[in-house]
Order: sequence, then C-alpha cells, then structure tokens
Amino acid sequence: MTELEKSMESLIVIFHHYAGEDSDGKTLSKKELKKLVQTELPSFLKAQQNPNVVDRIMKDLDQNKDAKLDFEEFMSLIVGLSMACEKCYGLHEKKGKK
Repeated sequence: MTELEKSMESLIVIFHHYAGEDSDGKTLSKKELKKLVQTELPSFLKAQQNPNVVDRIMKDLDQNKDAKLDFEEFMSLIVGLSMACEKCYGLHEKKGKK
C-alpha cells in the first residue's frame, strides 16, 4: 500500500476501534469521542483552554443532531485539524527560509 492508502486505512481503523466500544459500532458516542481525542490527539487536547472541548466538538460536528458522530462527521474533525496543521507547517517553512 502507498503511504496515503495506509493513512486512509488508519483513519478508518481508528474510527471503528473507538466506535466499537459500545453496541453500535458504526458511530462515536460522546464518551467514545472523548476517549479517542484523549488517546489519539493528546497534544490537541492539551492545547485547548476549554475543559468542555469534547462537548463543543460533538455539538459542532453532529450535523444530524443524533448525539453521535458517524464516519463522515468524524472526518470533518480530521480534515479541519489537518488544514490547521498544514497552515502551521507553511508558516514554519516560511520562517525557516528567511
């Protein structure tokens, strides 16, 4: 597999690992999302000033308001964080060239 294919597979496997902690297995509950963020995104969580960040994420991403995140809703978090990280990467690269 290519690096991109491995990355895509990792996102799918990680999502289903945490979504599978309850009987549903296809969506993330708030509890499962919190565990995922604490385990898989500890630096992001540490950087947040708001202790209710997981509640906020859930509210912002839960498009159909079912109190769960499906894979598509979860990917909005991953895409948003990736875009923010890429901007930081670009700024870091710019500073390094000066």
